[in-house]
Amino acid sequence: MDKAKIRIVSGKGGNGVVAWRREKFVDKGGPAGGDGGNGGSVYIIATESLSTLMDFAYKTVYKAENGENGFKKSMHGKSAKDLYINVPVGTIVKDLKTGNIIADLTEHEQKVLVAKGGKGGRGNIHFCTPQNRAPQYCEPGEPGIERELQLELKLIADVGLLGLPNAGKSTFISRVSAAKPKIADYPFTTIVPNLGVVRRHDGNGYVIADIPGLIEGASDGVGLGHDFLRHVERCRFLLHIVDGTEENPLNNYKIINKELEKYSPKLANLHQVTAINKIDAIEPDRLEELKQEFIQAGVEDIFTISAVTGQGLDEIKNKLEHLVDTIPKPEADYVICEDLEATNNDDSYWEVYKADKNTYIVDGGKIIRISQVINTRNTEQVIRLQNTMRAMGIIDELKRIGIQNGDTVVIGKIELEYWDDEMYKQEF
Repeated sequence: MDKAKIRIVSGKGGNGVVAWRREKFVDKGGPAGGDGGNGGSVYIIATESLSTLMDFAYKTVYKAENGENGFKKSMHGKSAKDLYINVPVGTIVKDLKTGNIIADLTEHEQKVLVAKGGKGGRGNIHFCTPQNRAPQYCEPGEPGIERELQLELKLIADVGLLGLPNAGKSTFISRVSAAKPKIADYPFTTIVPNLGVVRRHDGNGYVIADIPGLIEGASDGVGLGHDFLRHVERCRFLLHIVDGTEENPLNNYKIINKELEKYSPKLANLHQVTAINKIDAIEPDRLEELKQEFIQAGVEDIFTISAVTGQGLDEIKNKLEHLVDTIPKPEADYVICEDLEATNNDDSYWEVYKADKNTYIVDGGKIIRISQVINTRNTEQVIRLQNTMRAMGIIDELKRIGIQNGDTVVIGKIELEYWDDEMYKQEF
C-alpha cells in the first residue's frame, strides 16, 4: 500500500477562567484566573522502521488532545502532548484541499508540522489594569486545525530494477542482498516493490528496489503500471534485467524502455545497466549473438549473469557500486509549497442570518468560542461581548439586514435582546 488519505485534527486550546484570590488575610484579593493549556500539534515524521502505508488502511483519523482549561489561584491548565504520525522514508505529503505538495520526507526522523494546536486562552489575571482592577472576563482557547492529507510513498533507492515479469529480478535481489522476496515460476510473482541493501566493500551499503514486472501499456495504467513506475523516480540509475531465454530479448528490452519514455522522459534518460540473465540455460554461441544484437542497437554497459548460479554477479556488483558513487540522486521534479494552513488557527469568519421574524442567528468559530466564556448575568462580560461584535462588524451586519429593538440575537447557547445604542442616548 503506497497511497493513503487521512484526516488530522489538532487539539483545541483550553479556556482561561475568571477567578479571584480568596486568602483569609489578603484584602481585596484581585484576579487569579489561570490560563488554558495549549492544544496538541500534529506532526508527520519519517521512520526507517516502516516500508508501506498499510497502517493507514485501518486508521484514517488522527486527533491530538485538547489543552486543559485554566484553574483558580492562577493555576494554568496543562498543555496537551503533540501527536506524531509515523510514515516510511520517501513519503510525500499533499494537502487535498489545495492540491499542493507540502512535504517530501526523504530522511530518517525528518518531520513536518501539519496542524498546529490551538493556543490556550488567557485568564482574567492578564486583564488587570490601574483603571480596571477587577476584570470580569477571560479569553477562550484557540481552535484546532482540521484538514485532509494524502500520503504517497515513493521508495528511496539508489538502483531501480526493471524487466518484464519472470525476468529474474527477485532472484537477483535475493542473491546480492539479504532481501527474501517471494519467488515462483509464474508471471507477477512480485506484486509489491521489494528493497534490498547490497553491502559494499567498505562496509556501507546501497539500496536496490525490485520493481514489480512491467508489461506493455504500463505507462497507460495497464496492469499496475502507474502504481509501480513512480517508485523508480528517485533512483540514481536503473538496472534492466532481460531474460535471455526468451524468443526476442532485445524486443522485450525495447518494450520496457518505451513504457518508461511514455510515462516520464526524465526516467527514460536515467543511465541504464543491462544484464542478460539466465545464461546458465543459454548456449555460448547464442549468448554471443545476443550480446552483439544489444551492442548494435546502441545498448551500453551490458553484463551477462545467472542469478540462480551466481555467475557474473561479482562483476555487475562492482559496476553498480562504482555508479552509486559517481551518479548523484535526481532532483525532485515537483515543487514543495509553503504550508500556511498548518499554522492557520484563525476562525474569525462569521455569518448572520434571520431565523424568523424576531430572531437572528450569529454563527462563526471565534464569536461562538467567546460566547462560551460569557456569563450573561455579568454585565461587564456582556458589554465586552458587544464590543467584540461591534469590532468584528457583526452589529453593522445585524442593522443592515433589518434587526429591530427588542429582537432576539442567538450566539451559540446564549440569547440576548437587541437594543440600539441611539435609544439609550435619547433616554439619557
